[in-house]
Amino acid sequence: MDRYERNHDIACYCMLQVHGKIAILSVFIHIVLLYSIFDIYYSSPLVTGLHPYPITNGKGLADRLVIFSADGLRADAFFNHPEKSPFLHEIINSGKSCWGVSVSHVPTESRPGHVAMLAGFFEDVSAVARGWKHNPVPFDSIINRSREAFAFGSPDIVLMFTNDVSHATAMVYSSKLEDFQQNDAAQLDRWVFREIEVNRLVFFLHLLGLDTNGHGYKPQSDKYIDNIAVVDAGIARVVQLLNNYFADNRFVSLKNFVDSLGQ
Repeated sequence: MDRYERNHDIACYCMLQVHGKIAILSVFIHIVLLYSIFDIYYSSPLVTGLHPYPITNGKGLADRLVIFSADGLRADAFFNHPEKSPFLHEIINSGKSCWGVSVSHVPTESRPGHVAMLAGFFEDVSAVARGWKHNPVPFDSIINRSREAFAFGSPDIVLMFTNDVSHATAMVYSSKLEDFQQNDAAQLDRWVFREIEVNRLVFFLHLLGLDTNGHGYKPQSDKYIDNIAVVDAGIARVVQLLNNYFADNRFVSLKNFVDSLGQ
């Protein structure tokens, strides 16, 4: 009987050892799988240590770059109401411009979308921990590569590209104006247009009125649709202003409209 009990105890001990090893192995595998998710999907897309290569032969494609960013503009609202944006529709229909509809990448927030547009990559995912408000990792952008840059608009967007850039001038309105429930959010866009002979000049105009009206009154509202007219008229005035000043008749439009609105 004692021999049987000893054999039983030995068998139980061996089984406990096996089960313990399996449990430890299972925990290790889960840790590896969990780490792999963060390593694959939460790694910075930035490649560091690269050197810029400026144009050395001939001229670039343009001497000046003017960027109108109508934040929150939906493609359906733009094309369903051509009477609100006659200037943009005229240059599209006449073949004077190249145009297209872009598909936004999640998250559909203003900040990562502008990083993708001006810096050429989807922003470092670690920025989500800071509410997409601050740069967790320094990155290069077209503002950095300009000789002079002038940026107008929302402090949340403009300042993240112009801070610590000596040749960039930023003009922003108070963050208190960014109220989704305000009666006239189009004033944000009017403010930008009011503020507005060398090459490599960049003008970046961030227009937040559509995004603010879209959040506060929805994209089907009259305020949102009327805001499209404010954007169209402002772009027409700036184009005319630049054509009159530089007098080279070289203004070429390349405009992408985003068919989504982060809500």
